[in-house]
Amino acid sequence: MSLKVKITEDMKDAMRAKDVVRLGTIRLLQSAIKQREVDERIELTDQDVMAVIEKMLKQRRDSIEAYESAKRQDLADAEKAEVVILQSYLPQALTDEEVSAILAAAIKATNATSIKEMGQVMAIVKPQVVGRADMGKLSALIKQKLG
Repeated sequence: MSLKVKITEDMKDAMRAKDVVRLGTIRLLQSAIKQREVDERIELTDQDVMAVIEKMLKQRRDSIEAYESAKRQDLADAEKAEVVILQSYLPQALTDEEVSAILAAAIKATNATSIKEMGQVMAIVKPQVVGRADMGKLSALIKQKLG
């Protein structure tokens, strides 16, 4: 079952269960997927859908940070609930050790020694970790190892 079909089925289940938070989050996700399909005039693959979910997760995490700094815990909690729902559509996250092992293998494969070769390392690592690791943390880790 493709990810888009699973999301549609989950939306129907949320409607039947009258789960307002889940339904709202899934509708936002479907809207973002449809918007990207219309903008680019393509049918999104599961990888593309995961990229949309990653983008939405990043937006939610940024919002949580802003709400918490503004002492608006009620809004931060609502965003956290959406994060949990969105994460359920991504594959199991990689552990720090697994990310480090993938990164070490990529650095060895490219013989990268400086930050200038970060793009080559990222090109090897990204397909292996998309949707399974925070790309911001990954980028910082690559910079640390090559810097």
